[in-house]
Amino acid sequence: MIYQLSVFLENKFGRLNEILGIIARENVCVIASTVSDTTEFGILRMIVSDTVRAEQALLENNVSVRKSEVLAISTTNKAGALAETIQPFTAAGISIEYMYSFYTTNGNYAIVMRVNNRDAALEVVRRNNFSCFTEADILNP
Repeated sequence: MIYQLSVFLENKFGRLNEILGIIARENVCVIASTVSDTTEFGILRMIVSDTVRAEQALLENNVSVRKSEVLAISTTNKAGALAETIQPFTAAGISIEYMYSFYTTNGNYAIVMRVNNRDAALEVVRRNNFSCFTEADILNP
């Protein structure tokens, strides 16, 4: 499991840039991110190189931020790899609330998932010998 930051964004011009600027001034790298939106607000979810520093900087700037644990599973970049990785979670009755992905420095693919049952998901990871990223992997690619 690794930590992800979720930032609630007002739907106004330049707000995403403001948030990313706060993180950049702390010399924190955004490793992976996704933005989803509604008519009222957006949610920026991101994996960063220093979760503690980024979270503190955002809070100091009155930004609504939440830290949560997510799975980041390593898989290959080949046709069908994503389906093969997701299938055991589905078979175990685990709901994937959302997911996004990024390429790693070694050419593999990382799938970031928020699931409805953390313990059951970790059992699926163990049973299937999936390789998961840790905070140390993110900090020392």
